[in-house]
Amino acid sequence: MAELSLKQGLEGMDVAAWLRHHPNFLKDFPDIADLLRIPREKGPAASLASYQIEILRERNRELGERLHQLIEIATKNEQLAVQVHSYTLAMLRAADLVETLRVVVAGLHEDFHTDYVSLLLFHDNQGLPQEPWLHVAPGGASTLPVFKDFLQRGDPLCGRLAEDKLDALFGPQATAVQSSALLKLGELGLLAIASKDPHHFHPGLSTLFLKLITEAVTAALGRYP
Repeated sequence: MAELSLKQGLEGMDVAAWLRHHPNFLKDFPDIADLLRIPREKGPAASLASYQIEILRERNRELGERLHQLIEIATKNEQLAVQVHSYTLAMLRAADLVETLRVVVAGLHEDFHTDYVSLLLFHDNQGLPQEPWLHVAPGGASTLPVFKDFLQRGDPLCGRLAEDKLDALFGPQATAVQSSALLKLGELGLLAIASKDPHHFHPGLSTLFLKLITEAVTAALGRYP
């Protein structure tokens, strides 16, 4: 036991000597400070204890900021969920196809602050209004090769669309579009929403609410074959 105690003492002395020559060790490895047991007494240990407290305070500040960010995200998501729900109800209350189309476009402008909206339908129903935001391709998707790859994938496409897609969807307004989201409405057509802000619809944008809007619009329009 004496030999073991001596060995442990020498190791401790070696560590202490090494630390004296490397005073910045805990600065480089702050996690080690959390593992040390500091005696409750006055003396040089007090500075180390203060250092540990400062580390904990910094971590608490970081956690507080992260929690605040998560609360903000949750609040925005809740607001979006309520907006999508109200938007869906408004479409389902529409009396006919024309009213439904107008609600689709008006809701995206008013509730979701979209600068431009374009609806491209694959079927030419009678009585459709003549509006700059409404386009019809009676021949269906096969007559729109520019959208072939997108239609095969079907997932929302966000970001800066190619010029030929923008021209097909927005016509004269295409040059003002800086970012957009393209949505596939099942076999009914396409819905494009766009912004003057190049960062509004970016490739890394979460598409959850866009998918909910897509499903709601598809269901609302699907009532009128």
